[in-house]
Amino acid sequence: MDDDTSPVRLEPWSEEDAGLLRALNAPDLMHHLGGPETEEQLVRRHRRYVDLSSDDTGAGRMFRIVLLPERAVVGSIGFWAQTWDGEPVYETGWAVLPGFQGRGLATSATRAVVAEARAAGRHRHLHAFPSADNAASNAVCRKAGFELLGERDFEYPPGRPMRCNDWRFDLG
Repeated sequence: MDDDTSPVRLEPWSEEDAGLLRALNAPDLMHHLGGPETEEQLVRRHRRYVDLSSDDTGAGRMFRIVLLPERAVVGSIGFWAQTWDGEPVYETGWAVLPGFQGRGLATSATRAVVAEARAAGRHRHLHAFPSADNAASNAVCRKAGFELLGERDFEYPPGRPMRCNDWRFDLG
């Protein structure tokens, strides 16, 4: 799940990653996503991540991002199946801990998750929906080779409208 030139490796999400999820739930990291989640929401999210990572149907996968050669766990990334504009697609999302941001790690991890989604082979497109005002995540999409389709209204979390950019990567 890495190549010889990538500064990161993707490792499947596991039961042991609950602490990472809590660390990624910090207010500054969740600002563009409606704020931190409750403990109950985190427990449910962690269970979904573990279940998705053990699914071998091609529905998606969640990963922890590991910095090489240090083997420090620096964030999370994944892809999952959904329907967007009537088309079955994969969606991706990521988070990198503050002490590791600004080093290109999210971009490297996103390129790696593109390869994982392509290998899963179930959908033609991978989408990312960063908030329109999240400059860093929009830059990751651009640097990772996604095509900007434009701004869209989106609900995340459910019930909270937001303005996002719709970025698409053709996996074909």
